[in-house]
Amino acid sequence: MKNLALDGASHALFFDIDGTLLDIAARPDDVSVPAPLKTGLQQLTRKFGGALALVSGRSVRDIDRLFGDLKPRASGCHGGELRLLPGGEVFMAASGRLPAAIMENLKRVAASHRGLLLEDKGVCVAVHYRAAPTLGAALRYELEAIIARSGETGLTVLPGRLVYEIKRSHVDKGTAVEAFMRLPAFAGRQPVFIGDDITDIAAFSAVKNVKGGMAWSVGRELAPATRIFDDASDVRAWIAAEARAELQRSPAIAPRLETGARNARLA
Repeated sequence: MKNLALDGASHALFFDIDGTLLDIAARPDDVSVPAPLKTGLQQLTRKFGGALALVSGRSVRDIDRLFGDLKPRASGCHGGELRLLPGGEVFMAASGRLPAAIMENLKRVAASHRGLLLEDKGVCVAVHYRAAPTLGAALRYELEAIIARSGETGLTVLPGRLVYEIKRSHVDKGTAVEAFMRLPAFAGRQPVFIGDDITDIAAFSAVKNVKGGMAWSVGRELAPATRIFDDASDVRAWIAAEARAELQRSPAIAPRLETGARNARLA
């Protein structure tokens, strides 16, 4: 991990979740969130004046299941959902579930291949093939054919790390970053997005379009991002170090950090 110095008064932080904050698991429900990570994110939110958001392919409901009382600013379903205020209302940037006919065909595909997992997240759907990696190219062709035959416009198949996401094409993680950057807490700051997958490239591009914006990748080079972190544990170590530094700067909040900030709300 490199020595990374960010100014809490002039930067804004965006994090992907899976593969960035959390280790990749065989199934989405198998991941775990270390208590120190929740504490560190709460403290970084204070340091950056509230200019911190989680931007994920998971739904906001699932983000809250993982992070509990934290309820941060967040975007779910690759920009399809937005929670612009901590603990606030979730807005749908992409309205409506996928058409029933498409869902039935996706279920048929998932049932016909061993190792596929269909994850219905509401405004988007993921087809995981981590347990059947050789299916990759053929599966993408099959999913794209389902959308083409449906006649439904405005849908796309977004490839990820051993997963395909079927989502609305007019939203992505980049549009989510742009929405947050219009908020008072973020406006005028230099955004930093940290992610690990090609699904994060739209967000990388969005922050690079802002003067002084930075895109940092985890585990591999993902243009236009610069590889900074080796893996998710490296990201968590950086967050912990930043939290400790902020604790030293503001020792009055030590008791809250020591209890993991279980009852704290992000400001």
